[in-house]
Amino acid sequence: MQIARDLTPGLASRATVLTIGRFDGVHLGHQQLIRTTVERARALDMLSAVLTWEPHPRAVLQPDQPLQLLSDLDEKIEQIRRLEPDLLIIAPFTPAIRNLTAAEYMALIIAALPVREIWVGEDFAMGRGREGDIPRLMELGREMGFAVGALSKYKVAGIPVSSSRIRELVLAGNVSGASALLGRPFALRGIVTRGDGRGRLIGFPTANVRVSREVVLPANGVYVCRAYLATGEVVSAVTNIGIRPTFDGSQRVVEAHLLNWEGDLYDQPLRVEFLMRLRDERKFSSVDDLVNQIKRDVAEAQAILGEHSR
Repeated sequence: MQIARDLTPGLASRATVLTIGRFDGVHLGHQQLIRTTVERARALDMLSAVLTWEPHPRAVLQPDQPLQLLSDLDEKIEQIRRLEPDLLIIAPFTPAIRNLTAAEYMALIIAALPVREIWVGEDFAMGRGREGDIPRLMELGREMGFAVGALSKYKVAGIPVSSSRIRELVLAGNVSGASALLGRPFALRGIVTRGDGRGRLIGFPTANVRVSREVVLPANGVYVCRAYLATGEVVSAVTNIGIRPTFDGSQRVVEAHLLNWEGDLYDQPLRVEFLMRLRDERKFSSVDDLVNQIKRDVAEAQAILGEHSR
């Protein structure tokens, strides 16, 4: 998969099947849309392309609102890459782009790619004031020489899959429910930074993961996880999200205790997949009580991970 960072005129010369979207989380509905695009392109011997934006359009459209994204850009790229499109375009979204009509933005796309088909979700809209809905996109297609295909919302157990629904589940700590709609475990990624070292002092060293402020965090609590190291190694983990009230903490942190692993992770990237929520975060009356609970958490996580590995 090639990656382009702008809609440069003449970006591609081969006839193209394109899908457009924000693709936050690259959930099951997004995956269906991208797979359809790839399959159509292969059947027609065309280029398959995915167009998304950075920053996320909400950062420009609603700058005063927190983004709470399901994935940072690196995670989005990784998940789209797995679907094997030929080209991923990460186009800039700016105030100037915001003010373009659907026709004006489509003209930029056509100048960059000889688009023959565009595939979008049923609620897709683009351009100033979201005036470029599917009927308008079809009109533009007749003028500019491309066909438009629209897919209905992907459903799981009869419920439409959406980024907003998954976000609600993550915020509630229901990571297993979120994973069912994502088609994979919900994940956070970041750089391991130095904390206060309390975990090591009580016998449970943790990797303090600095996560982008734009990404949504699961509800405070303790989770069964898998950690993916920069070396490619995959390690079982118990992760706490919260303020560490037993130590009178106030700053919310993501701390992963890697099971049966020793080493130095400082300043290295770490990706943590959340499989299941064990319990709420709570304040213990003593450090010994906390240590005993962590031991129970680790034992329960090992039993659960044993089930997952079978």
